[in-house]
Amino acid sequence: MNNNWIEANTFHHSQFKELQRLVAAKERKNLSISLCLPTLNEEKTIAKEIVIMKSELMTRYPLLDEIVVVDSGSTDHTRDIAASYDVRVVEADNILPQLAKYKGKGENLWKALFVTVGDIIVYIDADIKNIHHRFAYGLLGPLLLTDHIRFTKAFYDRPIAEDTNKYRPSGGGRVTELVVRPLFSMFMPDLTQIMQPLSGEYAGYRSIFENIPFHIGYGVETGMLIDIHEKWGLDVMAQVDLDRRVHRNQDTKALGRMSFVIIKTFLDRMERLRRMELKQELFESMIQYALAAGKLQAEGSIPERYERPPIIELAEYREKFV
Repeated sequence: MNNNWIEANTFHHSQFKELQRLVAAKERKNLSISLCLPTLNEEKTIAKEIVIMKSELMTRYPLLDEIVVVDSGSTDHTRDIAASYDVRVVEADNILPQLAKYKGKGENLWKALFVTVGDIIVYIDADIKNIHHRFAYGLLGPLLLTDHIRFTKAFYDRPIAEDTNKYRPSGGGRVTELVVRPLFSMFMPDLTQIMQPLSGEYAGYRSIFENIPFHIGYGVETGMLIDIHEKWGLDVMAQVDLDRRVHRNQDTKALGRMSFVIIKTFLDRMERLRRMELKQELFESMIQYALAAGKLQAEGSIPERYERPPIIELAEYREKFV
């Protein structure tokens, strides 16, 4: 285990608050930067995210070159609201339409590589209630001000909502502490130093993202960390403390389904890397129980496990970017 990594590669967003310094580094390195906001029914938060990012990081400081909203088929007004603020809005199903269509955040992130232009891509979830432009510039700081860091990951305090107006100061990241960190501890202890491996905010060079597969759903962050670690090592990665993130939380059953996909993604990676061997095929259905008419009834669900290959392998992508 690399015991020096957490000290050398952990930052606080305040270290990068001098935005003109970041702009100068971007211009010196001749880089372009894209911000991708993956959405699904985010009409309550999307406008504020766009306004803050555009006003602070495009108008006031020319750090971002574009903001692209990649939507999973929202049934509310997300797309109309986003478009009214003069950013590019694309439905995921309309990107590379000749391919089979899937739904999931990872699908949006993967397809965003085809419709963005940046040398660096910043991914930020669109449901953040306390959005601030530090969510972008904090992640960009290590990428612009060092020569060896190629991927940055956010961590923060994640309060859990008790009702619409009250929050407990800790307790977020339950799947991380109950599922992901134990698995990393057993198989890949270096990655336990990533404070929040499932955080939805990260940034990196296109050359990183285009060379790794993307799970289309909940497994995308876990698979991404393992693949980057295996291809380039821990030293190309960094994490940035963004202080606090407030968003909607999922109930325990939803977290169970998320955990199911993450565990299967992890086991798949361990088999590919020949770190373990399963003696039987895993069952596909996540079985949960609900009380109906006074009786317990089984509810089976089969979460989507499809994974997109590294997009660099796609002929259409190579024609556009290589």
